[in-house]
Amino acid sequence: MIDIRKATIDDASAIATVHVAAWREAYPGIVPDEFLKNLSVQRRTAQWVNTLSANNNMYHHAFVAEIDGQIVGFSNYGEPQLKGTEFDGELFAIYILRAAHKQGVGRMLVNAAANGLRELGRSSMMVWVLKDNHPARGFYERLGGAYLYEKPIEIGGAQLMEVAYGWRDLSLFPV
Repeated sequence: MIDIRKATIDDASAIATVHVAAWREAYPGIVPDEFLKNLSVQRRTAQWVNTLSANNNMYHHAFVAEIDGQIVGFSNYGEPQLKGTEFDGELFAIYILRAAHKQGVGRMLVNAAANGLRELGRSSMMVWVLKDNHPARGFYERLGGAYLYEKPIEIGGAQLMEVAYGWRDLSLFPV
C-alpha cells in the first residue's frame, strides 16, 4: 500500500537518500558523471533538515510517499521561483526510486502537491524538468501538463536546458 503524507524533519535523511539515489538513477548521460558521483546523502540530509525546519524556506512544503513504511519518493512545492508568469505555484521537485516506478506514486505525489498549493491559495502550477529527461517529460505530458518554455541551467559545469510544463487550473487534480 502506498501512503502519501506531509514530510517532517524526521524524514530528512530518508528524503536525502531518495534524492541522491533518484538523481543517480535518472540522470546518467544527462548530468556529468562526476557530479552524480559526488552527490552526498550527508550533505543532502543537512539541506533537508534546514528546509523542513524553516517555515519561511520556500522549499519547506513537502510530501513523502511510503510503501510498507519505507520512503520511496517525495515532492515539494510552493511559490514559483520564476516571477512574472501566469503561474502562482510550482512543483519544485518530485523524485521516486526506480523500484517504485509504475505504481502510481508519481501521480499521487503530484496530486498531493497540487492540493498543497490549493491550501496555500494557489490556482495553477508549473514544473521545470531537464529537457533530455524524456521519461519525466512524458510523465508530465500524460498528467496534462502543457509545454511552456525552456531556459538554460548549469549543473556540474555542464550547460543544460530545462523545459517548463504547466497546469493553469489545479481543480483538474483530484482532491
